[in-house]
Amino acid sequence: MTKVDLRVYAILDPARCRGRPLGEMAEAAGRGGATLLQYRDKAGSTRHLIEAAREIGRALAPHSVPLLINDRVDVALAAGCAGVHVGADDMPAADARRLLGPDAIVGCTVRSAEEADGLVAAMADYVSVGGVFATTSKHNPGPPIGLDGMESLIGRLPDLSVCAVAGIDHRNAADVVAAGADGVAVISDIFMADDVVAATRRLRGIVDAALAQRSRS
Repeated sequence: MTKVDLRVYAILDPARCRGRPLGEMAEAAGRGGATLLQYRDKAGSTRHLIEAAREIGRALAPHSVPLLINDRVDVALAAGCAGVHVGADDMPAADARRLLGPDAIVGCTVRSAEEADGLVAAMADYVSVGGVFATTSKHNPGPPIGLDGMESLIGRLPDLSVCAVAGIDHRNAADVVAAGADGVAVISDIFMADDVVAATRRLRGIVDAALAQRSRS
C-alpha cells in the first residue's frame, strides 16, 4: 500500500476553474502547497484527457505532487500518471489495481456504511468520504452526511488514510480534520479563487494547524 499525503487534495475540473489553463492552475496549486491533485473531466474526449493530463503532470513535476485521474484508468496509463480515483459506479478498485500495478495510487469514494464495510483495504491506498457538506461542484445522490456521518464512516476504515470531500473550504476544513479526516479534497475554494497560490497556501496552513492540534489532544 502506497502512503498518500492527503492534507490538501486539489481536484482540478475544467468546469470549475473559470476557464483558465489547466497547467497554470495545477502549477499554482502545487506552488501553494497542494499535496495531491486529481484531474476530473467528465466531458472531454479520451485524446483531450490524455493531452491535458500530460500538461498537468509537467506542471506538477517541479513540486513533486502526484497526479491522479478521476475514473479513467486508460488515461492514467497513457499519460503516465501516479494513479486513479474511482467511485462506486466506476471500474472496481481491484481491477484498477490489477491494471495499474502495485506501485500506483488507487483511491476510492465511500458514501455509506455498506460501501465502507465492503471495501477491502488492500484494494485502495486512501478513501474519500462524503459528501460531507452540500456542494455545487458535483451531483451527489444522497444528502450530506455531515461531520457526524463522516466520523462514523472513518471509524469503519481503520486501516486507510481518509480525506473528506464535498463542500470543504477554508471555513470548515479545521472542523473536518478535528473530526478525524487526514486531509481535505477541495475544488472551488482553490480553483475558483482569484489567487490559486494564496488560496491553496491558506488551506494548507489551516489543515496543518488542525492536524498538529489533533495530535496534541
